[in-house]
Amino acid sequence: MTIRCAAPGDAAALLEIYRPYVENTAVSFEYDTPSELEFARRIARTLESYPYLVLEDGGAVRGYAYAGPLKARAAYAHAAEVTIYLAEDARGRGYGRALYTALEDELRRRDVKNLYACIAWAEEEDAYLTHASPDFHAHMGFHRCAHFRQCGIKFGRWYDIIWMEKLIGDHSEAPESSH
Repeated sequence: MTIRCAAPGDAAALLEIYRPYVENTAVSFEYDTPSELEFARRIARTLESYPYLVLEDGGAVRGYAYAGPLKARAAYAHAAEVTIYLAEDARGRGYGRALYTALEDELRRRDVKNLYACIAWAEEEDAYLTHASPDFHAHMGFHRCAHFRQCGIKFGRWYDIIWMEKLIGDHSEAPESSH
């Protein structure tokens, strides 16, 4: 297993992982799978300020994880939103833990102290959405901190979102700010 920095040239391989989440699940609230060019642009934009990691095993891309801004304001500089996707047949092999651990390590090096994950939620699992993502995040030390009801529509039904939070840095001293 190898974890490396993503590049825009990984777009095709990463899209093959992402496509089933868009087309067959409510995990992603996108309705249409982005083009390879758009996905490459997304990777490049993320890499301007945040880590974007790819996990390979046996020469095949098995998953990816990245971070982005929680909000586009300077006061949020020490908080990041994190995202992870694994190939459908790659779950249960420790890839998710390895990716998130590497992502957290890199974010700590960048002085990020709070991680947030926005996760689609349904009280009762259905054909499009299970509790696998919230369960994984809880296993990784995240705790639910917000719940927005019926804010997304996919496959003809309403879905909620929950936000989960993990503190990874020391908050005992406030960092310097210009204000």
